Amino acid sequence: MAIIELGESIPALTPHASSVSLPTWSDNVAYEEGQERVLSKMTTGYPRFFIHKAIVAFAEDVAKKFGKPGCQAMLFPSSRTARSCASFMQSRDSSVTAEEVQIADLVLDKLRADSDMLKKVSPSISAVIFPAALFPLAKQYWQHSGDGVSSRRAEFCHALLLDSLLVEQTALQPISNGFQKACKGPRRYQRGSMDKTPSTLHQDGQESPDTYHQPGIYPPQEARESTQFLEERFGRNLDVSFVDNAKSAIRRRIAGSLMGEVDLSKAPSSEMSSNMRGVVELSEDDVYLYPCGMNSIFHTHRMMLEAREPLKSISFGFPYVDTLKILEKFGPGCIFYGNGSSEDLDDLESRLESGERYLALFCEFPGNPMLKCPDLQRIRKLADKYDFGVVVDETISNLINVHVLPYADVVVSSLTKIFSGECNVMGGSAILNPQGRYYTALKKVAEVEFEDNYWAEDVIFMERNSRHFVSRIERINENAELICNILKGHPLVKDVFYPKYNSSRACYDACRTPNGGYGGLLSFTFHKAAQAVAFFDRIETAKGPSLGTNFTLTSPYVILAHFLELDWAAQFGVPADLIRISVGLEDAEDLKSTFSAALKAAEAVDS
Repeated sequence: MAIIELGESIPALTPHASSVSLPTWSDNVAYEEGQERVLSKMTTGYPRFFIHKAIVAFAEDVAKKFGKPGCQAMLFPSSRTARSCASFMQSRDSSVTAEEVQIADLVLDKLRADSDMLKKVSPSISAVIFPAALFPLAKQYWQHSGDGVSSRRAEFCHALLLDSLLVEQTALQPISNGFQKACKGPRRYQRGSMDKTPSTLHQDGQESPDTYHQPGIYPPQEARESTQFLEERFGRNLDVSFVDNAKSAIRRRIAGSLMGEVDLSKAPSSEMSSNMRGVVELSEDDVYLYPCGMNSIFHTHRMMLEAREPLKSISFGFPYVDTLKILEKFGPGCIFYGNGSSEDLDDLESRLESGERYLALFCEFPGNPMLKCPDLQRIRKLADKYDFGVVVDETISNLINVHVLPYADVVVSSLTKIFSGECNVMGGSAILNPQGRYYTALKKVAEVEFEDNYWAEDVIFMERNSRHFVSRIERINENAELICNILKGHPLVKDVFYPKYNSSRACYDACRTPNGGYGGLLSFTFHKAAQAVAFFDRIETAKGPSLGTNFTLTSPYVILAHFLELDWAAQFGVPADLIRISVGLEDAEDLKSTFSAALKAAEAVDS
């Protein structure tokens, strides 16, 4: 494939992509160092780290309209999430006063928006407005929690703000006689409005680039009158009446009771016929959807704290960066076992025997990027004996390959990855185990605390993308093993990290489904760092953050995730020159050719 230009979205020309092209090793280093030559070319980035330009443009207008001079805004999908951000800012910096941090709740003016579609979607935004100097603190919350607004929601709501249809909630006061005269909004939002412009979606649901969709670019008022935007964007291509059924389809796929397509125009049957999760009495009501994977972890931790009591958690195994940050910064903290070894479990057991108590153990199965698997069977026994929860992130393995729910109280996942595959929409999920010790307590908390902030457009894209995830996973499993075998057989490759070949394979196999494979993610190292650089620069795949894409995606993962803590990562056996490969659906012979050419570049380093 042609290398995607530096700073372009992955996939190219995808307005809401969840990856960005960093095609050389030096580009990745320069990005982490904040060099202008890279940052100036970034059209987008990984959504929790790089705030989408459409969100930035919207936030600027909100700050200008509702804030004081010199203020900035951070946007959230609800009042509760915005207030959570404000509370975090004040808890992390005692000098931040309540007066400095303003909340603006923006809601649809339903009297002016004469549209059933708009009323059903009920678009809203809550902004945290603060002095510009506090932006890094607000950004911490945005990144760690995943609570921030999605780029599609931001685009949609920004246009409403520009047309004065999104207003401060406090401004919606009835006049003295209790009635307010309805004032119709712009023509395009009224019933019967018809847009004659071409659709911006292909028949397969994928977006096409157009002028409006370029991040941060908004057409003038008169141009928007004739641009397909709201009514038609939903009404013709993304029928809002299907959203509830789409959510049900997604939940059922996650529960393992729906494999393949479903007619969204028909309400789903009231009962699930079966599930593939290995746990009886699992219902789609036990599956909760979130705007992104990290958000599912963030809120699962919060639910655990509410359902039990404020206790330290356990972070077991080398974790994805923000999982550890959540456990450290929100609540009483955690103990960290970065190796995730049997010796670590021995130490934990000793602590437990001495009387120490914990909230929950959080782990990934397998871990990222070393693909090591925790001993879930032993962890489950310790949890039952010493009364702590078990939260397992199955993003990398997925339900087709493994059954981890029998060992967990909650299973979380990033739907952004293999479940979607298209790299154009975010999503996350949490499954409560109905057989778990804390199930009843967690359900009670969820009834009060769970907030459905998954934006309707994102739901529709996620449902479409996930229809064939089973067959995609099977193909990706095969391709990943092919790549592993190529790498393991090459003399310059020092180590290959993959569940099938790791020392923890027995832990993976204990949870593997009868026909399950070992997933599509692998990492490896060369004997020399220069060989890794030469390989990375030469390989003709997409190169950027994220994983689980339908196309092969290569990343110098440790550079991107732990650039400021490389020595810390190294003490857990995670080397800076590691290359991580998320294997895609390409033809096997094409993959062989691609990797062969890159390995020859590595061979040329010493020639």
